Amino acid sequence: MNSKSLLDKFNKLKDSLKTMDRVIIAFSGGVDSTFLLKTASISGLSEVLAVTGQSESIAEEEFSFSKELAGSFNVRHRIIRTNELGNNDYSKNPPNRCYYCKKELFSKLKKIAENENFPFILDGTNADDAADWRPGRLAAQEEGVESPLLDSALTKNEIRELSKALGLPTWNKPATPCLASRIPYGQEITTKELEKVSRAEAFIRKFGVMELRVRNHSDVARIEIHPDDFEKLTAAPFRNEIAAYLRSIGFKYITLDLQGFRSGSGNEVL
Repeated sequence: MNSKSLLDKFNKLKDSLKTMDRVIIAFSGGVDSTFLLKTASISGLSEVLAVTGQSESIAEEEFSFSKELAGSFNVRHRIIRTNELGNNDYSKNPPNRCYYCKKELFSKLKKIAENENFPFILDGTNADDAADWRPGRLAAQEEGVESPLLDSALTKNEIRELSKALGLPTWNKPATPCLASRIPYGQEITTKELEKVSRAEAFIRKFGVMELRVRNHSDVARIEIHPDDFEKLTAAPFRNEIAAYLRSIGFKYITLDLQGFRSGSGNEVL
C-alpha cells in the first residue's frame, strides 16, 4: 500500500464492512470477491458466509480453486447449485445473458439471507465495472445486493495492489469470466458447448499459457492468447497436439486470433 489515498480507501472499506456485522458474500474465487472476502474476514464482523454457485457455466478448475481458497479464510463457505441453463432466456444467449445468470444466483442468496437473518448480501463489483457492459448489475440491484468495493471507489489495479499486500494468491490472477462468455451472442448455450470450451482451455493451459480464451463459434474454435505466446503455440509439436485435441472434442476448425487476447472481445459486436 504505497499511497495514503489507497490506504484511506482500504480503511473506509473495512469500516463499512464492520458496520454491516453479518454478511453473505457472493464468492467466485476471482480477484475481487477474494479480496472482499479476505477484508471482511479481518474487519471484525460477527459472521461472514461465503457462497459459491456451481453450474455448467463455471470451469471445474475454477470451482475447485474457489473451494480451496475459501478454506484458507476463517469464514463459513457454502456451495449452492444454480440452474441458469434451465432458463430459456439465458440459454438463448442474448446480449443481456449475464442478467439472467446473476438473477439466478442472487435470488438464491436472497433466500438464504432471509432464512438465516443476514441483513446484507455483497458482491465484488469494483469501480472499473461501472463503466463496462454489466447487465448483471441490474439483477444485483433488484435483489438488494450491495457492492462495497464500488462504494469505496476501489479500481481493479488498486484491488490487485491491496491483494498483493495481503498475501492473496489472486493478486495477479487473470480475469476468469464464466464459460458462457466464450459463446457468441445468439448462439445457443448448452452443456455440450460449455464443456468443449472448458476442456479446450484446460488443455491449452498445460502449455504454460496464462491469458487465454477459446471462443466457441460452433464448429470453429477461435483461440485468443497474448501475442508473446504466438510462437510457442504455433510451433511443432504444440500446434499439432492442440489442433488434434480440439478436433477430438468436437471442433472442426481451429484458428488463432491474430489480434491476440482481448478480455470482453465478445462484446465487440454490440
